[in-house]
Amino acid sequence: MSRIFCVANQKGGVGKTTTTVNLAAGLAQIGRRVLVVDLDPQGNATMGSGVDKRSLDPSVYDVLLESASIAEARRPSPKGGYDIVGANRELAGAEVELVGVDRRDKRLRGALVSVDYDYDVVLIDCPPSLSLLTLNGLACAHGVVVPMQCEYFALEGLSDLVNTIKQVHANINPELEVIGILRVMFDARITLQTQVSEQLKAHFGDRVFDTVIPRNVRLAEAPSYGMPGLVFDPASKGAQAFLEFAREMAARIDGRHCAA
Repeated sequence: MSRIFCVANQKGGVGKTTTTVNLAAGLAQIGRRVLVVDLDPQGNATMGSGVDKRSLDPSVYDVLLESASIAEARRPSPKGGYDIVGANRELAGAEVELVGVDRRDKRLRGALVSVDYDYDVVLIDCPPSLSLLTLNGLACAHGVVVPMQCEYFALEGLSDLVNTIKQVHANINPELEVIGILRVMFDARITLQTQVSEQLKAHFGDRVFDTVIPRNVRLAEAPSYGMPGLVFDPASKGAQAFLEFAREMAARIDGRHCAA
């Protein structure tokens, strides 16, 4: 059975999509079967995986409206080694269309059941807001990976997200929990970032991943070439860090799976 994880943070620009596609590529490199679900109408994870969002038919929009299955909507990432259910601007309209329908927050959960044994890991790239789309991701996930920059305002955003996760856990999905917090775009030369990093570890303990993703130009360049940074420049510091993170994530998944 697949393990499902949302990559989420209600603050924008914190590297959710970069984390999603590079974690997917890293897990694929160490032998895991991976599916990425792009729940952001911007479709950045789709384009960053080498799939043209303008030519998607069907897309995750059709999956949520139950006019297509995951098997029909998924596409292979040409370079990433994983499959992706892509998104484009059509997805923005899904929120309005889903408001009046039954099980509007559980559409994705129902769709993923059909591919439960096709993948080891499903990663869901969520939009930077608590929307019906994000709620669909949280409703079907076993856990949440939270990428965050070590800055003051990021701590406030993290508090909001943790409260949201608690509410979803209590009312919709009792399996949901924070799997781990990933420090991204990290620059050890900046004193504030080091201080915030230490605060995170003091407050959240082992829920903070050991791996730290450094600020890296090659990771930022990779999406314009339609591939994860881990594939675009495997020797870069950012790529090496994401490969290490994939190993750490896999160990954490395996540990929780055995415990369950």
